[in-house]
Amino acid sequence: MDRPADASTDAPTDAPGSTQTQVGPATGHGSDGRTAVVTGAGRGLGRRLALALAADGARVGLVSRSATQLEETARLIREAGGEALAWPMDASSPEAVESLRDAVTSRLGAPGVLVNAAGMFGPIALIRDSDPEAWIQTIMVDLVASYLTCRAFVGGMLDAGWGRIVNVTSAASLHPPGPLNSAYATAKVGLNQLTRHLAAEIAGSGVTANVIHPGDLKTDMWADIRDRVSRMGTEADAFRQWAEWVERTGGDPPDKAVALVMRLVNDPDPSAPNGQFLWIEDPLQPPIPSWVEPAASQPWRQR
Repeated sequence: MDRPADASTDAPTDAPGSTQTQVGPATGHGSDGRTAVVTGAGRGLGRRLALALAADGARVGLVSRSATQLEETARLIREAGGEALAWPMDASSPEAVESLRDAVTSRLGAPGVLVNAAGMFGPIALIRDSDPEAWIQTIMVDLVASYLTCRAFVGGMLDAGWGRIVNVTSAASLHPPGPLNSAYATAKVGLNQLTRHLAAEIAGSGVTANVIHPGDLKTDMWADIRDRVSRMGTEADAFRQWAEWVERTGGDPPDKAVALVMRLVNDPDPSAPNGQFLWIEDPLQPPIPSWVEPAASQPWRQR
């Protein structure tokens, strides 16, 4: 059975490479003077990542659908002495993303860092019962938007000879197929493969692309899943068990995911990870296929 998502982002893992890796200590010199773009920056993990990049000296372009949430993130950054501009938009629109690239480059400088943290969980339903529009929207938000931003910004990074792309994925896509989670899991497997192909294209250029497992976070997305499955029947038992487990444990500290991303974007090593699936230090749920060691990979089932 497929497990529910790790609720890594608030609105958001088959590894992109065969290697699953934990990243060591940071060895870089910080983000000072760089431009970073963060999608999903209006709340949750995306907001935390934007704040961390700004605190590290980056000029941050904030992207999300919600103008109100983005302005709050921008306010927090500015109050802390950082620099940020907000672009409320639909990142699954090719025209909007091309306009974003031009606007960010003009106002903040060519981005050297791209973090795709936007996402949504989508339908919790059997495929035959699912809402086609909601299913397709999940693919657009969780996969197509990241394709478009990677496509838009990687060229400038290649021209500069340096860049860091981090896509936030889910441990769910490591697990065998199961009911109710087809849209989210399919999108995240696609995101992993997208990252893997991009990494192969840019290998040796000074630009890297990786996906991360941020852990099981107690976010608004988690709460939405919890509330929805509470109204469902026994077919949603696995989701309920997972939601209760996150409630009971408190989930993984989001600061671990922030630290992982910061290590990646600040690593100047030419042999820095590229095309890999990376995870936080000591996650509550090891991101391994559930058929390898079910008890370890689905700890919420333990009693």
